[in-house]
Amino acid sequence: MLISAFASPLAREFHTVQSRGPGLVSSCRRSIKPISLINTLISMEYSIRPARAQDCTDIERMIMDLAVYEKMPDQVKICHKELERDGFGPNPFFQCLVAEVPQEHSSPGGHTVVGYALYFYTYSTWRGRCIYMEDLYVMPDFRGKGIGKALMATVAKVAMEQQCVRLQFSVLDWNRPSLDFYLSKGAQDLTEKEGWHFLRFDGEALEKLALEAP
Repeated sequence: MLISAFASPLAREFHTVQSRGPGLVSSCRRSIKPISLINTLISMEYSIRPARAQDCTDIERMIMDLAVYEKMPDQVKICHKELERDGFGPNPFFQCLVAEVPQEHSSPGGHTVVGYALYFYTYSTWRGRCIYMEDLYVMPDFRGKGIGKALMATVAKVAMEQQCVRLQFSVLDWNRPSLDFYLSKGAQDLTEKEGWHFLRFDGEALEKLALEAP
């Protein structure tokens, strides 16, 4: 799935990170100070925190925004109820971080949750524990302020805390700004480097395959 957070150049940023304890996701509060056209400083604070069940309506909204950006809005078949069930039940299928801004910096629509990173754990038979980042998204009005980078870096921090050896994700081939950014941070393009193809069974194909089980 497309990772959409870096459509605009990243602004210069100054930050501190506060730990919430062993094994928990860190919370980042950052003061963003981009230089405006008239050379004055504008400051915005935001925090990166673990998502809560009550965030699922905002996460659903941003999932649809991301699908529209990817030109595949018809592919979204879930809503906040499935997100609550699958992410916040006794055996969660995924973990999620959200980026939140103070009310005074809310979006024109009044939203304070302005980005998210959704991920889950996988396993490599060659290397061991891994994290797969399914989505990384920041609302357009809040791009270029380091929020996407902060979300991704926090997922990487979780990976290190959980002794994972890989952070993996996929990017659509036409999303060159995001792809260039990830490569500049040290990511490897496995399709280009090793020839891997990302395959999927779903719908009728998945049902037919399941019928072949003994």
